[in-house]
Amino acid sequence: METSSKQYDIIYAGNYTKDTIITPNGTRYVDGGGFNYAAHAGVRLGLKTAAVTRLALEDKRVVDAIESDGIDCYPTYVPSSTLMTLEYKTANVDIRNLYVKGVAGTITASQFDGLEAQAIVISPSLRGEVEPIFFETMRKRSDTVISADVQGFVRVLRDQTLVYEPWDEMAQVLKNVDILKSDAVEAEFLTGEKDIEKAARIFASLGPKEIVLTHKDGVLIYAHGETYQYKFFVKTMDGRSGRGDTCVGTYVAKRLSLSPAEAGKWAAAVTSLKMQKLGVFDRSISDIEAFIHENYNHNSLH
Repeated sequence: METSSKQYDIIYAGNYTKDTIITPNGTRYVDGGGFNYAAHAGVRLGLKTAAVTRLALEDKRVVDAIESDGIDCYPTYVPSSTLMTLEYKTANVDIRNLYVKGVAGTITASQFDGLEAQAIVISPSLRGEVEPIFFETMRKRSDTVISADVQGFVRVLRDQTLVYEPWDEMAQVLKNVDILKSDAVEAEFLTGEKDIEKAARIFASLGPKEIVLTHKDGVLIYAHGETYQYKFFVKTMDGRSGRGDTCVGTYVAKRLSLSPAEAGKWAAAVTSLKMQKLGVFDRSISDIEAFIHENYNHNSLH
């Protein structure tokens, strides 16, 4: 390890996405990107947090906003940010149509040169944003906990539409991943299992020690043969976009100090609070603790 390396508790990485969100309630515009939602959760939990991203220089205000929240940001400026439209036609938040009109390119291992962390959370939006070789390279560098989101591999851009396609390199990537994030739709597509616990076990058999699997009602944590489930308590779905990113961002952050069961509880609570408001998570630790005390007294969906 180079003595000049910058040290962090956790690094969140992925392309910034300029999002247009269409719901039955209307159209909104928001600064997205999985890394963005996840990093704001991590820093709110008190961790020394960094973000690695790619975006257009015209969107530099996003970097400024990230840094103003206490996150060190390492951007690579490219001709276009990823431009995404997310269309929710019904109240079922698991079902949506995705369209992309521009992409910010590929996250590379060299963007992490001079950076060290206990954990790295990779949150790509579509296939090609992170290549399989990235995980092999990062695994060789250190014993850092590596987390990845399957959405960045199963979602493929065809023309301007994101569609699900088989992920031929799944086994190659997952052998180098410690914590895997999926949602119920992605999990069924990749494993053939509607039963999310069975799907989690299939993912785990390929290498990841822990699985974070979100669905419309909550999150399932599968860790070392044990399963924990927590419900999302939400009064509004205004902040649906970024749900999974916030959830895994929180889970990995809390796993640096807590058990899978406790980290899952925090992830469910932070995600519940985040979904009440469009944009990134902005609540305090005391807010989260109060929410946990009120809603999560034991490891169940109740």
